[in-house]
Amino acid sequence: AYTTINKSTDYFNTKLYTGNGSTQSITGVGFQPDFTWIKNRSIAEHHILTDSARGAPLNIYSNLANAENNTAEFLKSFDSDGFTVGTSVEVNGSSNNMVSWNWKAGTTSGLSGGNITPSAYSYNATSGFGIYKYTGNGYADQTIPHGLGKKPQIIFYKNLSSGTNWVAQTNLLGNRVQLVLNGTDASNTDSRLGASDNWDTTNFNVGSYGDMNNSGSSYVAYVFCNIDGYSKIGTYTGNGSSDGTFVYTGFKPAWIMVKRTG
Repeated sequence: AYTTINKSTDYFNTKLYTGNGSTQSITGVGFQPDFTWIKNRSIAEHHILTDSARGAPLNIYSNLANAENNTAEFLKSFDSDGFTVGTSVEVNGSSNNMVSWNWKAGTTSGLSGGNITPSAYSYNATSGFGIYKYTGNGYADQTIPHGLGKKPQIIFYKNLSSGTNWVAQTNLLGNRVQLVLNGTDASNTDSRLGASDNWDTTNFNVGSYGDMNNSGSSYVAYVFCNIDGYSKIGTYTGNGSSDGTFVYTGFKPAWIMVKRTG
């Protein structure tokens, strides 16, 4: 597939490492990450998500509805070629096998307009990825500028102020439809959700739903676009066969997330 990205690892990279139980710097990512997702592969622990818009060591769990945490011994800093982790078993259990998924953003100024302007953000128009922290106002169909120059295909929202569910939206499932990242629910429609049909090359849209736009609450949104040869958000229908369904992406994926919607 034609792509404007010749080296995908300039924008996304998976880094495996072994925990040592003490503060350690993880290098070899290839860039300074703006969004890092860490999971202990050896034992049952939470997924830990940290981003540069909120700042380390602020973190959230992808598998729980909890509000934002300020845990100093999780991810402590983003560094020029990786990141530093503290002593917590979730990110650095002694002799435990760890995985980190890392995305680069980088643009942190110049956004304006919309009904809600993010208070902090970092985005990359080349790779079609952005992180946006904003304060909700409680009104329906509020636009938020993203600066990506392309229409988003999927957005993950999390209320940082209280323990509410994650919202994942894509208009590939229809307008005002959500999936819950931290649950097993099927997709569902709610009139209070943002009008995903109104996402465009400049703005995305949030509704009055408390999980994405409660008045006075803080939120983070992770926004992803389709980029030829680099990233692909789509749908497919299962066939129940051990041979599976072939899903064409146009490139060999380095990271795959799948959710049954029905």
